[in-house]
Amino acid sequence: MSAAQSQTTLLSKLEALQCHFTWDLDPSKTNFLRLRDTLVDIGTEEGTRWLGHIYNLRGFIQYKLGLTEDAQSFFNKAAEAFRQMRKADDGPWLAVNYGNLAWLHHHLGDQAESEAYLSKVEALMKKYPSPSQDELHAEIYAEKAWTLVKFSADIELVSDYLQKAFRMQPDMVEWNTSDIIALAGFYEDCDTGMEADILEKMRVAKEQNPENLLLAVYYLERRAKKGERVEDEARELAEKVLRNPVSSYNGMKAILRVYRNYVSEDEAVDLAEKALEQHPDVRYLKRCAALTLKWKIVHSSRPRQSMVDRAISLHEDVISLYPDCSFATKIDLASIYAKSNHTKADQMYQELLKSDLGPADKQQLYNKYAKYLKYEQQDQNKSLKYHMKAAAIPHQSYFRANSIEVLRKVKNTRWNPMGREIQEFLENLQEP
Repeated sequence: MSAAQSQTTLLSKLEALQCHFTWDLDPSKTNFLRLRDTLVDIGTEEGTRWLGHIYNLRGFIQYKLGLTEDAQSFFNKAAEAFRQMRKADDGPWLAVNYGNLAWLHHHLGDQAESEAYLSKVEALMKKYPSPSQDELHAEIYAEKAWTLVKFSADIELVSDYLQKAFRMQPDMVEWNTSDIIALAGFYEDCDTGMEADILEKMRVAKEQNPENLLLAVYYLERRAKKGERVEDEARELAEKVLRNPVSSYNGMKAILRVYRNYVSEDEAVDLAEKALEQHPDVRYLKRCAALTLKWKIVHSSRPRQSMVDRAISLHEDVISLYPDCSFATKIDLASIYAKSNHTKADQMYQELLKSDLGPADKQQLYNKYAKYLKYEQQDQNKSLKYHMKAAAIPHQSYFRANSIEVLRKVKNTRWNPMGREIQEFLENLQEP
């Protein structure tokens, strides 16, 4: 076989692998940086079920950012995490990891090492075959689903993968839990029939996995939406969250949202500050504390200056602690300044409007700025112009839907001089 034929054969084998390099995970650099921060905030507490998956994805992200040495280090950490978690030197859970290493060494030009990892994958698949040729191994389904959901993939496909994995290995209750959490997050506002189905699935999953506090909070929130009084349960659950290791997976942000909507905003602020007192150096908890203060301030007609000062200080800290993904925090900070310092708010919005943003971020900014112009500057026409800018971006999101809703309400009012212009705009609006 010639060198060219050998290279073609190697590439075809690499492309047939199930791993991060073949799953079409290719968002913008900005989104990779955000995702990296998200993974860091999950934490690396020993015993975390998803630690191997976290390290595998972090390795892939580092590769995409051009940091190949870091990538290899994270892939090696992933392999070790799987071995410790499963208490075995090999198993089908290593197939994705070996596939990643095969691709990494191929890109580095080390074809011999790449072929060595390909051989390891083939050996694993012979030793631990999938149930049929048409199906993947349960471990691969689970890791693929866990990874795809981080990239806003088709939620039905993600759920299908996780349920297939769980049916093959019903002892892995965390897979079923992750499926229910993903579905609950995606179908946050759904019809009554689907709501009843999701609520029942959450109840069963909670019985199967009573230690998962994030699931417990989601279930509590769902019941509260149906009209149940949950204040006492929320407080009990919050104490459990406080006692658990800090992680974005432990339910802190979710329980704060429950407090805000169904207990009180003041208690939400107090809970976030209590968590931060216990772990003053954890940036994720600073982010949570900043968020609760923002909720309180934007809903206050005259917030206390001491509260505003504390919120500004926390937001500035968060911006410095998340330098690669501080966009949303900067918008929040501008909304806080809007309650106390219009000059500073204007300055922040103008800086954001001049920055280089992707379509989704630009859409969010236009929507938020439009609301600022209406409610803080009383400039209705300019506000509507920015709602039109948000709606014109062909990206499906809450912010686009909200701007379109505002425009539809205005077009039906006779008093607004922009009514006809808005009507024509909506009639010609392209769907994403």
